[in-house]
Amino acid sequence: TRLFVTVDRLLSDVGLNVPQIIDENQEQGYLLLGDLGSKSYLDALNDDTVERLYGDALAALAAIQICRPADGVLPPYDRELLMTEMQLFRDWLVGEHLGIELSESEADMLTTTFALLAGNALEQPQVVVHRDYHSRNLMVTERNNPGILDFQDAVIGPVTYDLVSLLRDCYISWPHERVEDWALGYQELALQSGILREEHEDPEQFLHWFDLMGVQRHLKAAGIFARLNHRDGKPGYLGDIPRTLGYVVDVAGRHDELGHLGEFVSDRVLGHL
Repeated sequence: TRLFVTVDRLLSDVGLNVPQIIDENQEQGYLLLGDLGSKSYLDALNDDTVERLYGDALAALAAIQICRPADGVLPPYDRELLMTEMQLFRDWLVGEHLGIELSESEADMLTTTFALLAGNALEQPQVVVHRDYHSRNLMVTERNNPGILDFQDAVIGPVTYDLVSLLRDCYISWPHERVEDWALGYQELALQSGILREEHEDPEQFLHWFDLMGVQRHLKAAGIFARLNHRDGKPGYLGDIPRTLGYVVDVAGRHDELGHLGEFVSDRVLGHL
């Protein structure tokens, strides 16, 4: 509960709509929280609502990234954590779920690619990262939309992480061109808000960060979905793996350095799900 309370107060202080902490007993692990309703973004998103709902969500994301907590309040999204997350794909989806034995060249390719993706994350401006900013954790509210949930794993990390979580959501997808337009619109908002500086104005660089950040996240998510099935007895997420890894194949097709990863995911993983 400690991290939940810390982040809740951090976000509440900048005017974001998070659960009100009515009472707490952190020694015993209890919180009495306000209710943000039962209508998630995933329930409400369609072609007619998406511009308004994403507009609200992107404005809220800018407020999150403007936060400047004191040093040590949130842990860093460091190389070790980034690499550990991607290893979930290798261990739980490739190994446990599909039973694939990697060749030496495949194992080396994954290791090299994981290091490339971690480096991409670490070279970006570092901000407050919600870490699960997507349609199942954003609630549609009448006032101060959206209501924001599930932020207890927040860290200090790359500026594009939450953006790609929202726009290349594991649970709902949008056309590639539309996603890039939204991403570049957010880049402009971040420049105007001081989240990004003048040296971050290049849209190609920003989209490169965004693309590779998404691959890191989607590899992790696919591994988590497999782990939820095998370790936790929750098979419902297995149906989200093809969409999640479809993003990886799509992005890899536009970046030469990810070509071998795209082929591996397409032929060895998606081909056997």
